Amino acid sequence: MRRAPAEADPVTLARQKVSDLHRLLVDNDLVAWTSGNISARVAGRPDLMVIKPSGVAYQDLTPEAMVVCDLDGAVVAGEYLPSSDTATHAYVYRHMPQVGGVVHTHSTYATAWAARGDAIPCVITAMADEFGGEIPVGPFALIGGDEIGRGIVATLDGHRSPAVLMRSHGVFTIGPTPDAAVKAAVMCEDVARTVHLAYELGEPPALLPAQVDALHRRYTQEYGQR
Repeated sequence: MRRAPAEADPVTLARQKVSDLHRLLVDNDLVAWTSGNISARVAGRPDLMVIKPSGVAYQDLTPEAMVVCDLDGAVVAGEYLPSSDTATHAYVYRHMPQVGGVVHTHSTYATAWAARGDAIPCVITAMADEFGGEIPVGPFALIGGDEIGRGIVATLDGHRSPAVLMRSHGVFTIGPTPDAAVKAAVMCEDVARTVHLAYELGEPPALLPAQVDALHRRYTQEYGQR
């Protein structure tokens, strides 16, 4: 009798998933050169995450190149040094147990809002749907330690938005899965561009809180296949 193939272990699956998702950052024009990164919490191992290696070109990323770290940012497995944003991702996972994926980009329009230090106001229904209100702006913080992570967690506390603009830096998004965090990054850039263009034509009126609540509830509870 033919034996069924052994099921891949959670770390292998996480490495494959994170490697595959990085292609979506390129396909959606969210990154340039080697900037940007994705991480995922390892299923069944909440003390581990998988993250992109530092400074490796997107075309050279493979599942084996992904780095396994603990939630203090220490390397557990991998041939490369992890992303320079590893401490940020680790801090988010330690303090937001509901998060299963984190994405960082310097996507053009969203980062332009971050450079201004301005939240993206909720003036279109797509923002109400996906973000449940404005996309907030977090404080400026230097790269390398967990200061950016602290800013992300503090800024998103009490917000429905899965995205935050870190001042003068770029976009960080979270999700229950890495796929959801990537979707939030794609949608963040899309609405950032649209709202920017709207302001070029004049100042658009913000949606009313009751409208935002109704739109967000419909999108999260009724939209799509269940």
